[in-house]
Amino acid sequence: PDQRFTVPTRRLSLKELTLRPGQERRVRDGHPWIFSNEIGKLLGDTGPGEALDILSARGEYLGTGYYNPHSLIAARILSRDRDDIDTPAFFRGRLEQAAAYRRQLYGPDDGVRLVYGEADGLPGLVVDRYGEVLSVQFLTLGIEHRRQAVLTALQELFSPLAVVARNDVAVRELEGLDQQVELLAGTLPDPVLFLEHGLQFQVDITGGQKTGAFLDQKENHLALQGRVEGGRVLDLFCYAGGWSLHAARFGAATVTGIDISATAVALAAENARRNHLTGVCSFRRADVFDLLRNYGRDGQHFDTVILDPPAFIKNRKKFAEGVRGYLTINRRAMELVVPGGHLITCSCSHHLDRETFLATLGQAARQAGREVRLLEMRGQAYDHPVLLSCPETDYLKCAVLQLL
Repeated sequence: PDQRFTVPTRRLSLKELTLRPGQERRVRDGHPWIFSNEIGKLLGDTGPGEALDILSARGEYLGTGYYNPHSLIAARILSRDRDDIDTPAFFRGRLEQAAAYRRQLYGPDDGVRLVYGEADGLPGLVVDRYGEVLSVQFLTLGIEHRRQAVLTALQELFSPLAVVARNDVAVRELEGLDQQVELLAGTLPDPVLFLEHGLQFQVDITGGQKTGAFLDQKENHLALQGRVEGGRVLDLFCYAGGWSLHAARFGAATVTGIDISATAVALAAENARRNHLTGVCSFRRADVFDLLRNYGRDGQHFDTVILDPPAFIKNRKKFAEGVRGYLTINRRAMELVVPGGHLITCSCSHHLDRETFLATLGQAARQAGREVRLLEMRGQAYDHPVLLSCPETDYLKCAVLQLL
């Protein structure tokens, strides 16, 4: 039998990165990133993307990672045990651990984030499964250099019909990498489908948002149960209809989904058709900010409004502008909710912390002249776990509000 993956390979590196004095505490506490200004010296001729050992200023081993001299995050740690990070065996072991965790959580649902970067010990790598298709993002130079090892491990473990690289993300430019979409292996089925809570969704695997769909709201969709029955629901930034279809499934009388993308609206309508929910769900293309202004002027009201916008704060320079955007859109949404109704509002901006998000919602309530209760504060799906030593893995906020 093949014994390649039974015993992890150990390495003694001739390439080392030594931190400056006083810079090891965050790394020692579990954070996997080394910033360029934390580096004291390099030993060995380490090229971009290559493996090296990370040492404290006193020479203590802290981890093994990969190096990129052209990035602000100059190194990322993959192992604390001197593993050889350049083999399919290493990636197979990490992928097996990640998949075992997801199997405990999800039964027949096959829309799952299999790998969530740092939280699964694989910084720079994202793997999502849609049915029998894997959508992969190689976000860093170090992971890009190990593409074949990752691909080999994925194929051996999951036997996918196809593997697509969704590398059309701006963060790759910070690593000196091109943006592109590639079919790495297999043949794509048409259409690509996956299940979430018994609902079937079609995914645009090569051109859709993120890796093709949004998987981080899975558990939050269930917050609609018991809150929308018999009501009129407005789903803003609806994309492929995830919130809309769940609202319909949980008994909403009517659901109106709004998105500025004609492609998204068409995909949402197709997903409603697949699930026999066209009698409840309708979708239209519109700018959400304009539509909210018009609905408020026309006196439109809804029992539930869902706000799941794109990130308004892409970086810290956009913080104040983004907060103003969240303030405006939530104030206008609150004005549309009937007394006793609900606003389910989200932010996927990592730079907007929960405290500031809630404070912004409170300010929006005051401006709207509404009394608001916070019923639940939720986060990202269980297959997007937060690594406490790496707060950057925590980004999604979902507030369930009742307007009195």
